[in-house]
Amino acid sequence: MFTLPNQGQGALKLGKAFLALSFLTLASLNQQSHAQNYPNRTVKMVVPLTTGSGADIAGRVVAKSLSETWKQSVIIENRPGAGGLIGTGVVVNSEPDGYTLLVQSASYAANPAIYKKLPYDPLKSLVDVAILGQTPYVMITAADGPYQSIRDLVIAAKSKPGEITFASAGVGSSTHLAAEYFNQVMGIKLIHVPYKGSPEAIADTMSGRTAFYMAPLDTAIGQLKGGKVRALGVTSKTRNAAVPEIASIAEQGYPAFEIGLWFGVWAPAGTPAAVVKKINTDINQSMQDPEVKTAYETKGIKATPMSPTEFAKFVREEMAKYQKIAKEANIEPQ
Repeated sequence: MFTLPNQGQGALKLGKAFLALSFLTLASLNQQSHAQNYPNRTVKMVVPLTTGSGADIAGRVVAKSLSETWKQSVIIENRPGAGGLIGTGVVVNSEPDGYTLLVQSASYAANPAIYKKLPYDPLKSLVDVAILGQTPYVMITAADGPYQSIRDLVIAAKSKPGEITFASAGVGSSTHLAAEYFNQVMGIKLIHVPYKGSPEAIADTMSGRTAFYMAPLDTAIGQLKGGKVRALGVTSKTRNAAVPEIASIAEQGYPAFEIGLWFGVWAPAGTPAAVVKKINTDINQSMQDPEVKTAYETKGIKATPMSPTEFAKFVREEMAKYQKIAKEANIEPQ
């Protein structure tokens, strides 16, 4: 013997399921509509670094292309300070509608290794949108300084441990950890001198106040071409097409050495997935723009388009890499 289910309860459950499905469908339609109409006003890209930094340069190139594609203004707003945390916080606390975006360098992945407690969750407070490109660092020193080669610098550092200085674009910046990685591979101990950003670090390295700076290639290429600094090597495995005359550090007797810089775009958590996808698609499409290609090639930036999912995986791998570098350098989280 069996009992028929209560028809009233069955109808109620069916009604709830239908209502839930209706809400999901409506939300999906709203997202699609939002994406189709996006953007219909000015889009702001916040760069938490100084003007002239690597992320700033890459961001401005892509912003110009997007402005033409979207027929809307795409503006760059520099909000430097606290290793990029100030500008990042501005984006985290903005409306999740796609109209305020973060353009940051690999420092986004380096910061969790440096700070005990960030004012945001790098895995949850922001959505990984797109990578803008990758470039090597170029190790620069004063043009009239004492170091003619990597070997000269390493020999000097080993003879005077803890006395020679190196510059960075700030504590926890990718330029800081890239230099620490160099020190680890070479087995040397140097003194870290953090600056507000790349322009300031380059200026003091040019003057000889610091021994070297792991400069993003796109920020130092002007000084390199003008002979204002000496290049000791690029950090990619092979030479970069923009500066083929500069040997890689790997080919100078350190085959295991390789580290690179990259730039990306993030949006506040809660930004509609359809909008994130549209921004990603249009950024990847901008890489085919002849003006973007020329600007990137001139600056030594390589376009490496990724989907949001691929970029998210890449960012997490980079975070793990910087955690390892910071740990081995005995950097005490601030």
